[in-house]
Amino acid sequence: MLFTSYGFIGFLLAVFVLYYLIPKKMQWPFLLIASYIFYFIADPRYLIFIAITTVTTFYGAKVISDKKVAFDGWFKEHKKEYEKEERKALKAKEHSAEKKIFLACLLFNLGILAVTKYTNFTIANINSLLSAFGRADGISFVDLIIPMGISFYTFQSMGYLIDVYNGKHEAQDNLFKFALFVSFFPQLVQGPISRYHDLSQTLYEEHSFNWKTVSFGLERILWGFFKKLVIADRILVAVQAIIADTDTYNGFYAFAGAMFYALELYADFTGGIDITIGVAETMGIKVTENFIRPYFSKNIKEYWNRWHITMGTWFTDYIFYPISASQFMMKLSKKSRARLGNNLGKRVPVYLSSFIVWFTTGIWHGASWNFIVWGLGNFVVIMISQELEPFYRWFHSKVHVRGTFGWRLFQVIRTVLIMSSLRMFDCYRDVPLTFKMFGSIFSQSSLSQINAEAFIGMGLTGFDYLVVFVGMLILVTVSLIGRSGSVREKIYGLAAPVRFIIWYGLFMATLVFGAYGIGYSASQFIYNQF
Repeated sequence: MLFTSYGFIGFLLAVFVLYYLIPKKMQWPFLLIASYIFYFIADPRYLIFIAITTVTTFYGAKVISDKKVAFDGWFKEHKKEYEKEERKALKAKEHSAEKKIFLACLLFNLGILAVTKYTNFTIANINSLLSAFGRADGISFVDLIIPMGISFYTFQSMGYLIDVYNGKHEAQDNLFKFALFVSFFPQLVQGPISRYHDLSQTLYEEHSFNWKTVSFGLERILWGFFKKLVIADRILVAVQAIIADTDTYNGFYAFAGAMFYALELYADFTGGIDITIGVAETMGIKVTENFIRPYFSKNIKEYWNRWHITMGTWFTDYIFYPISASQFMMKLSKKSRARLGNNLGKRVPVYLSSFIVWFTTGIWHGASWNFIVWGLGNFVVIMISQELEPFYRWFHSKVHVRGTFGWRLFQVIRTVLIMSSLRMFDCYRDVPLTFKMFGSIFSQSSLSQINAEAFIGMGLTGFDYLVVFVGMLILVTVSLIGRSGSVREKIYGLAAPVRFIIWYGLFMATLVFGAYGIGYSASQFIYNQF
């Protein structure tokens, strides 16, 4: 069920009204039922997958947590009965038992994700290899369904399991409460990937109707609709035209397409997250922010601290740190320092861990070499940037531009250009074509290539471009205002007539200037496919 569909608006309205009418102690069970109905409407078969992940993770984490608590209690009472080495052996035995349960649960659920999402990608690569060796008979593809949001709820569930295993918090005792944590419908489609200790703070609480909270949630939803319908879905037409006809739209137009897609992706993804957070907020539930003005970043590393934050921290906490601190990496670090010297040797384990993280990040986004190369492209840019740090320090010792508006503007533009270039891998059908189109920006761009007819030929009118431009200006203005605090709080402090004009104006702008498809059905959110 698409967030911007009439069906979802009707579903949301019914959930909202009933949520505040029923007894407060029934609110979280009601949300669980609503979430499963939401998932059932998408496809009844999806319920099997999310139910399996929910049940196995719940019981896996609970067994680990119960064993940990029981052992700690027993050990506290009996540790004086054992020598130091015996105590260490007992702890190691207990840890080993917990680890087996943890790994079984982790691999089982990641296995479901891998099979549903990557089986046909693996078969396609095997067939390519067979073809390269002259084998015409390839393996047949498998007709598998990919449950909606499986990447998001699997990672959210595994984050919970890892935290319980590491003793960050005890396991949830109630299966149905945990099921709500996994399936909470606003974030099921495209995240964010919430942590249990964050979302559970307000998810199970009883909430009374509070006008300020509800109005803030509705304002956030409206802002998300504006981004999605007025900006993302309107510029989408031009992006699709550029991608579809690479013979016509190369050179400068490939660059324009990259810029258009950067705008579309930002408005689409942040718009969807605004709706997610806004829906949760209307019911008094706090969902973690996923974006902090990423295109204002001074470098790529900062960008990834501001873009899809919950995904970035998930990969950092659950993949980068465990790998970089593993015994294998410790041994590798020791050997590489001995052979390559301290300065170069210490980089090897860090770079290898980063490489694994970015490879995984790429393939998490989709079963395609485009996404893998996109992930590794980010790795290469970040590593080069780190290696150039001494040069940057030398440069700033000679040229005193650090901190000036011009230098900050240069850094922001540089970040936008690099990220937009890497995002071209999202657009074109394969890696060679992406490189070809990127190369055409430098080899085929010319002033004579630019003309109004070509832009109109992308399917948008001059009025459409004007709407997108004004929408982008509003987007940038709101982002600039937001640097000094919540924009909604600032608007809330204005006189009531002014507040009304602002929000009514945004509502009418969305209604009048939104891009609606056939039957007034907006396009799917980009991150829904992940």
